[in-house]
Amino acid sequence: VQLQASGGGSVQAGVSLRLSCAGSGRSFSSNAMAWFRQAPGKEREFVAGISTSGGNTAYAVSVKGRFTISRDNAKSTVYLQMNSLKPEDTAVYYCAGGPQIYGDTYVYARPTLYNIWGQGTLVTVSS
Repeated sequence: VQLQASGGGSVQAGVSLRLSCAGSGRSFSSNAMAWFRQAPGKEREFVAGISTSGGNTAYAVSVKGRFTISRDNAKSTVYLQMNSLKPEDTAVYYCAGGPQIYGDTYVYARPTLYNIWGQGTLVTVSS
């Protein structure tokens, strides 16, 4: 599976954006998916994760209640709906996939569990 992220842009604080990550290959639906982000000068951090079926999700505290992760296995695509964006959400956002990931935030947040990474898409939020 290869992943292609899109949907980033430059926006004002308070607005919404939806990121997409399209997968190629037959095994997309067998991978749990996640979004990570990396702000300038900072380490990569977990944002949200979703199980293979979409029935289990997890979020970082900083985005819970504002961001929603979802997936459409028929389209081999995972989404990140980002509402009420803040300047501190500015980062390059990466999608990632990995097998047999299920559980709570502490599980999804482990980057070593993911063996497929997409290129990033830049989100810039200005105040």
